[in-house]
Order: sequence, then C-alpha cells, then structure tokens
Amino acid sequence: MTAMTATTTPHQLADLAVANPGALIQSVDWVAIAPPLIAAVAALGILVADLLLPARRKPLLGWAAVAALALALLALIPLRHGDRATFCLKTVAATTDNGGCSYVADHFTLVFQLIALGGALLTALLSVHTVDEQRMPAGEYWFLLLGSATGAALLPASRDLATLIIALEVVSLPAFALVGLRRDRLGGEAALKFFLSSVTATAVMLLGVSFVYAAGGSLHLAALADGLDHAPAQLRHLAQAGAALTLVGFAFKVAAVPFHFWLPDTYTGAPVPVAAYLSVVSKAAGLAGIALVTTLAFRPYAHTWGLLLAILAAATMTVGNVAALRQRPDTPRSAVRLLAWSSIAQAGYLLVPLAAAGYGHDGNPLGATAAYALIYAVVNLGAFAVVAAVGRTAAENRLDDYRALFSRRPASALALAFALLCLAGLPPGVVGVFAKVVVFRAAVDAGLGWLAVVMAANVVVALYYYLVWTAKLFTPQATPQPQAQTQPEPQPQAHRMPAPLSAAVALTAVGAVVLSLAPQLVLQVVSTTLF
Repeated sequence: MTAMTATTTPHQLADLAVANPGALIQSVDWVAIAPPLIAAVAALGILVADLLLPARRKPLLGWAAVAALALALLALIPLRHGDRATFCLKTVAATTDNGGCSYVADHFTLVFQLIALGGALLTALLSVHTVDEQRMPAGEYWFLLLGSATGAALLPASRDLATLIIALEVVSLPAFALVGLRRDRLGGEAALKFFLSSVTATAVMLLGVSFVYAAGGSLHLAALADGLDHAPAQLRHLAQAGAALTLVGFAFKVAAVPFHFWLPDTYTGAPVPVAAYLSVVSKAAGLAGIALVTTLAFRPYAHTWGLLLAILAAATMTVGNVAALRQRPDTPRSAVRLLAWSSIAQAGYLLVPLAAAGYGHDGNPLGATAAYALIYAVVNLGAFAVVAAVGRTAAENRLDDYRALFSRRPASALALAFALLCLAGLPPGVVGVFAKVVVFRAAVDAGLGWLAVVMAANVVVALYYYLVWTAKLFTPQATPQPQAQTQPEPQPQAHRMPAPLSAAVALTAVGAVVLSLAPQLVLQVVSTTLF
C-alpha cells in the first residue's frame, strides 16, 4: 500500500480507504472523550432511574447528578498534558498534527471543559433544594442539566463545523426546557423568548456554514482555513459573508449585542440555578465556539472578524452597563435582572481578547479570554449562589431585600460582597483587578486603543452599581417610627440554608479568595499555548 505522510490530502485518504477498507477502522480514545461521555451516560441513567424509583427516593437523583459531574471533572486529570485526539481522518503513526481530527483534548479544551463541568457541578448543588422546594420533576430536571452539560463539554473539543453545531444545539435544547420547567407564566414566557431567538440565530448560522463550506470545501477547521485561503476570487465575498453569519449563532450564546434581547427576561423567568447555569456554562460554550471558528477556521479573514468582534465587544459592554444602571432596587426580581445585565457587560470584556487575536496580537489573547472566563465563572456563580439563598426567604428577590444582609447572614453577605468587588475589579478582589488588566493589555498590544478606552470607561461605569449593591449589604435596616398603640414589626429571621446551597456559597467564596491570594493559578493560562 502506498505510504501515507503527514501532508496526505483528504482525497488521497479516500482513495487509500477504497483500496484498503481496513483503513476505515480506527480506535477510539476513550480517555480523551471521558468527560462528556460520563455526563451523557449519567443523564441517560438518571432518566431511566426516574421511571423506577418511588417518589420518596427521587432526591437521590440530584446527588447522583452531583456525583457524575464530580467524576467527569476528575476525568480531566489524565488529560492535563493536552496531547490527545480521536476521531481522526489520518492514520499516520506518531503524528502531532491534529488538523484532521474531529475531537481534540488540548489545553484549550481542558480550560473550557473545566468551566463547563465545574459550573454544572455548582449549579447542581444550587439545584438540589430548588427542585424539591419548587416541586419540579426531578428526573427531567437532572436529565436536562446533564444533557446540556454534555454539549458544553463537547463543544470546546470539537474541531469540525458539524460537531460544533451539534454540540451547540445539545447545549441549547435542554436549556430551553430547563428555563420553563417551573411551569408558571414567567417561566413559560422566558422559555418561549429563549427558544424563538435561539432558533433564529441557529438558522442564520447554518446559512453561514453552508456559504463557508461551499467556498472552503471542508468541515474540518484546519482544512477549512486552507481552503478559504485558496478559494477562487469570485467566492471570497460569499465566504466572508458566511464567516460573519456563522458567528451569529455563537454570539447569541454569549449574549453579545444585538443578540442579547432574550437574556434579561429569560434569567428573571428561570429558576435562579438555571439562570446561574446560563450565565456561566452556556456563555462559556458560546465563547469557545467563537474562539475556535475565528482563530482556526477563519484565519484568512482575521481583520474582518477582528473588527466585527471589536465592535460587538464595545457595544455589548456599553449596553450591558448602561442598562444595569437603570435597574430599580424596589422592583421584583431586580437582583437577578441586575446580574443579567452585568453578565451581558462581562461578555463584552470576554470578547476583547478575541478581537485582539484578529489583529495579529503577539501574545496569547486566547489565554487572556480563558483566564478571564475562569475567574468570571467562579465569582458570578458565587453571586448567584447568594441570590438563590436570599430568594428562599424573599420571594420577589429585590435589591432592597439585601439591605442589612450582613446583620442577618454575615457569611452570605461577605461572600456576595467579595464576588461583587471581583466583578467590579476592586480590591480586595485582586483576581478581578488582574483579570481586567490582562484583557486591557491584550487590546492595547493589538493596537486597539479605542477599544481599550471604551473598556476603561465601562469599568468605571460598572463600579457604581456594583458598589451600590455592596453598600446595601452593610446598611442598617430602616427603623420604623414608633406610633401609639402599635406593635413594632418583627424583623425577618434568617432561615437555615440547606447543606448543598451552603456548600456552593462556600466553594465559590473560597475559590475567589484563593485566586485573589494566588492569581497566578489562573493567570498562568495567559502565557500557555492553548492549541
């Protein structure tokens, strides 16, 4: 048989496969695919177990989901070297080129799988009591959460457009049902808005993928970049339009402006743990998708998507911060809505290093995005954990309900205050300061001075609403004026938090403190080659 080399083209491989059908058989690296596989198997197992368990045993399903996600996280340890790949076209022995592989477990994959599975694990801890207290169907809830987490773990490892799109839909479809699982008016409306806007974004993205495939002739990201680089001149504009349209679906998941309009209503209508999941895990999946298609597949059009992402980043952070300023503290669910707009603004910061990558930044802009995403995941989940705790005794979950929280729940108030300071980028949340500096430097080094100025202005604007919320935590409760023959109103008593919810608050708070004391644990990602 003709010897194959590392430069063998897909057409040559097809000819060899016809001559030797045995070449079509390949082994599967089960260790590489273990993290998403464990989550998927656990989802199916829980769905079947839900049919067999009596009602009094249904709480065990939540702990089974927690255990499965913890096991999936442990499965990342054997992959720490970032040198595994599977489902590859080529069969050349000892090659280090993963360009023909559909699943690659490199350092980029590990970082975003850590965010996806870690965020899903913390969401599961937040959800254990919520499923019971809000009488949601346990089997369906845990199946949907694990199913969506499977897609979020699969997406950063995907290296062809078909797998990327499938993974993105596996993230999204269960999330629609999770939002509406509470089955009230707000939940149904939120799920419908989420579903309709997502379907529209997916349709636009599929149209873009068809344009790109027609011009590049391949679905594998590395081969697609070569195909686009040598595409006929008459197809260049078609390919550029396809690249822009392809980004729409991923920009929707990140909630970049103008694809953000679904997010505030969806967060406020969904159960708080689901809103926390969407703000971190779903956003990380979209961010990973943008990073993959731009830096690997659309390299020939770097300046086009670089400028597009820079504009999206500036608009997203500005709209998010301005809308957050307008939130009234006495309106129902204003705490969750403020975090929703804050999440949009944070997405703008996350897009800045990706835009810098399009301008030939000499450093590691993807590392800056990965580091910021890790820090954002920890502190944002910490904020949502405290919001979930307060929501157990304050059903409307207004910002005013957090007044004097320190006098009632000192630990929760300190955890929320530290998370808000990290999001704002203020000491003692040192890790938040470093994260913003890393992103700011990426913009400056790439020559995007105007974007750096916009980011600096937005950071100053965001300080206001983060500090106002933080101040409420330590403001004494207003004392009503005594009146004749009236009894003073009883002060609300702090209810004991369930153990899983306490664990989620403690884990995120400890994580934020540890990262502030030793930010190099995360910021070393900036100097690491992810691909």
